[in-house]
Amino acid sequence: MLNARSVLVTGSNRGIGLEIIRQLVESSNSPEWIFATCREPEGPRAQELRNLAAKHQGVKIIQLEVTDPSSIQAAAARVTEHLQGAGLNLLINNAGILRPGSLESETPENMSEVYQNNVTGAMMVSQAFLPLLRKASKEKNQKGMSCSKAAIVNMSSKGGSITNPLILDVGHFISYRCSKAALNMLTRCQSLGFAEDEILCVALHPGWVQTDMGYSVGQAPLTVDASVKKILNTLGHLSEMDNGTFVNWEGETIAW
Repeated sequence: MLNARSVLVTGSNRGIGLEIIRQLVESSNSPEWIFATCREPEGPRAQELRNLAAKHQGVKIIQLEVTDPSSIQAAAARVTEHLQGAGLNLLINNAGILRPGSLESETPENMSEVYQNNVTGAMMVSQAFLPLLRKASKEKNQKGMSCSKAAIVNMSSKGGSITNPLILDVGHFISYRCSKAALNMLTRCQSLGFAEDEILCVALHPGWVQTDMGYSVGQAPLTVDASVKKILNTLGHLSEMDNGTFVNWEGETIAW
């Protein structure tokens, strides 16, 4: 069972990110601190998140634009202040974008924008919160790795699997697929680089989910509620055996 004292989720104003926040606050062992970050906390698309935070004092909404280094640093400073000397147990790099594009029509601009959001953003956010993750790892007086101790979970996609790309027949989405393959490599590198700190690093495919992004591709079969329930269950069972792997929402290994 996931038993993290503190969790931070990027892109938490809608879709999977928002549902993760909702299910965390409703769980029997809800984290003491839930940091819900998004690009525009005061904007209309964050209304549901604000409603949720109004009912649960453990939810702290923090502005974080994953493509803006100054925004990331400001968010890290605010989180550090809230934690009052404690570390951050779980970072979920969930923010991401999708732009349509085939092999013939894909543009350098699309590719750069998607990479900036889906890969570089996750890298910068992980770097900024690394000191807090290291602190959390040292605080837990236990050997091994877990999402309850210290972990980076990068929300990836089977669409980025080189061996078996998801629904390639439905759409190419070249920039998105390439960015997720790159995110998988970032995860693998993080797992090796942060192993001594006992920070668990995993790439996770949430399924083809009924979100704005999911529906933009086609008739997504998996509800957000069902996906996130399985995701949180999976996160609660991950250990050092899973470090540096690519798994789906149910914890099954996916081919790179």
